[in-house]
Amino acid sequence: MALKVTLQDQTFQLHRSGACYWEEQDVILLADVHLGKSAHFRKHGMAVPSQADDQEYDKLNQIIEEFQPSRLWFLGDLFHSYKNTEWHFFEQWMRSQEIEIALVMGNHDVISRDSFEQLGMKTYDVLHMGDLFLTHHPEEIQGKYNIAGHVHPSVKLQGIGRQKIKLSCFFCTEHGMILPAFGDFTGTYSLPPKKGNRIFVIADDEVVELH
Repeated sequence: MALKVTLQDQTFQLHRSGACYWEEQDVILLADVHLGKSAHFRKHGMAVPSQADDQEYDKLNQIIEEFQPSRLWFLGDLFHSYKNTEWHFFEQWMRSQEIEIALVMGNHDVISRDSFEQLGMKTYDVLHMGDLFLTHHPEEIQGKYNIAGHVHPSVKLQGIGRQKIKLSCFFCTEHGMILPAFGDFTGTYSLPPKKGNRIFVIADDEVVELH
């Protein structure tokens, strides 16, 4: 399920997968997929199941099927490292897509732009869309609203009996929104909420705003 919210007079559907559907632009926004991360770790001797790779493509296909967008934009760290065995599967996935796909380059995106562009992807350092701008690292520009990734945001919650839980979230400040990591095989970074922040946590199969 997705939670519909209005930010900067624009409508966004925040999805339990970590995806964000921007209605006015008919585009899905994703951050920090980190494809090939499990293959990278296996190459260096760590026991990581190969199913971790397949799950990311299943999630991508599911959200495209659900929202039927005309565009899909990755906000950085699409791949975790240099080309490995995962690149072949990514090429196959790209060839099966009929929508416009773009990548805002992130710090882990060390694969050449040419490699992505040869698959039909557009690449950017920054994407400006009116009063909003899209980056990988959160940034501030006076009078503009930023949508970014990189942080893998989460918040810590305390329940009855002092139990603590950490949940991934969409973290919104007056300057912008930080998307959660879309990739399953990633960690998170806890951000302390401040007055005026809006926090939308991913709790099981739904997105819920904290009050």
